[in-house]
Amino acid sequence: MTDSWLHSPISGDRFDRHELIKWWDQNILREAKILVIGAGAIGNEILKNLALLGVGNIFLVDFDIIENSNLSRSVLFHEEDVGSCKTDAAARAVKEMYPDITVESLHGNAVYDLGLGVFWWADIVLCGLDNREARLETSRKCWKTKTPLIDGGIEKLDGQIRMFVPPDGPCYECTMSELDWKLLAERRSCTLLTRDYVQTGHVPTTVTAAAIIAAIQCQEAIKWLHGTSMLAGMGLTYNGTVNELYTVIYEKKKDCLGHEMLGELIPLGIGAGDMQVRELLSRVESELGPGTVVEMNYDLLEELQCPYCHEKEEMFVSLGKVKESQLKCPSCRKMRIPHYLQELNSKSDVMEKTLAQIGVPAFDILTARNGSKQMSFFFDADAEIVLGELPYDK
Repeated sequence: MTDSWLHSPISGDRFDRHELIKWWDQNILREAKILVIGAGAIGNEILKNLALLGVGNIFLVDFDIIENSNLSRSVLFHEEDVGSCKTDAAARAVKEMYPDITVESLHGNAVYDLGLGVFWWADIVLCGLDNREARLETSRKCWKTKTPLIDGGIEKLDGQIRMFVPPDGPCYECTMSELDWKLLAERRSCTLLTRDYVQTGHVPTTVTAAAIIAAIQCQEAIKWLHGTSMLAGMGLTYNGTVNELYTVIYEKKKDCLGHEMLGELIPLGIGAGDMQVRELLSRVESELGPGTVVEMNYDLLEELQCPYCHEKEEMFVSLGKVKESQLKCPSCRKMRIPHYLQELNSKSDVMEKTLAQIGVPAFDILTARNGSKQMSFFFDADAEIVLGELPYDK
């Protein structure tokens, strides 16, 4: 007689323990498309969890470089990664952890460098951001594309998770207090440019808090993908000092400016780098009539003009990439006047430039309006450039 129970097979499905949960469907996770914004302490834990859970498709965005201080809070980073992009190291580590996962990444700013098309592509967005401005703009992009957002934040031993599901519930902007708006305004000068002294990411945090918050974010994402989430429109606060958890229900503000949505989506069949402004305006006017304007998703700095020596410097970059100190004229050292590009119309001075040349990122979606009529135009031909090997099946 042999003790057969001592010799159970070691082969088998990688995720069979998951599927012991009655409502679990591993295929849902295998086919899921998740946008992860931020590869810091929370982002590392989110990515680790998604890989171990068997999520099939991830798009990762972060603009930062790995420092020594990251190593105490980031399970995916090692000493040899110091000085390299967080996105590269994280994507590589996740692929080693789960070879069947598909990960594409962008080393850039999710607010200014990431086209709206990636938000539209994603089933859900998970983020671990460290400032209000990034959260606000991420929320607005999620709302435009009707993409659920699960936001996480940590400080010391504490943390918070908030889930927003458009269009029915509240958004992040609905939860902002007067103090939040005041602190957000302090990041900007009177010219709307970023103040030079602004620093982000340098808050006291621990890997334990990051692990707890990211775990709840991922668990809520799994539940939502399976149709069972309970946190939509709510916040969950964790006080790690005294081990308390409590939830808050947020109210949707009727007059909230963050609830703008896309109009009828029109695929253009061309990329942002291959279409001139003149061509786009011609197309939108053929759909909506003369006088149509195209709104930019970001405030773009078109040029800096010196009122003293009259020199001009063409910029075409988002305001988030320009510091207040750059206003100084290189010739006379006087302060220059910024000129912004917030919309495109028949009187625009950039007709012969491509959309990419004026700062529109690849795979973006721009909205055109004429009175009460609205349509959104999609640079869908950029899909392969941006998504790489990720599935594009929407």
